[in-house]
Amino acid sequence: MKKVSAFSNYRSLVLLFLPAIGFFLFYFSFPNLPVFTNKNWGVFPIQVWLMVVSGGIGTLGGLLDWRYHRNPLNLHLPEKERLAEAYALGLGGGSLFVLMCLASLSKTPSFFLIPIVISALFTTTLICYDEFVFHRKRCKPKENRYHNMLVFGNGIAWLCWLELIYGQ
Repeated sequence: MKKVSAFSNYRSLVLLFLPAIGFFLFYFSFPNLPVFTNKNWGVFPIQVWLMVVSGGIGTLGGLLDWRYHRNPLNLHLPEKERLAEAYALGLGGGSLFVLMCLASLSKTPSFFLIPIVISALFTTTLICYDEFVFHRKRCKPKENRYHNMLVFGNGIAWLCWLELIYGQ
């Protein structure tokens, strides 16, 4: 296995934290958006509370998985696997995040629904590729638990945001 760059070692970690940081920056930059004004659960709508919890679980799962790759695996991962993870987080998750922000800002969010669904399917495909090609045989139960936390936590957070936009 060839030596990888320092950037490659931290690319997935940086991409992991971008949605959480990005959403909080977005939320606090536009607190009076119609999707954020139903505050019957205190300061935030219930969906935002659920996003914080489930997105926090997803981010924690991703962080634990990244840490697990460092020790005991000592980062002995093929570059193709690192790229697959980066594509899923960056291209898939990044495009989905941008579309969700645009839909939240739009007066006609239904215009963004089909691109959001396409982006979600694209992200799902990238995640499945990473799981089935690289993780299916190698991963132990502990690492699979981290992957489940990452995928399902972030998936539930996305569904909560989707409900914020389209469920009203």
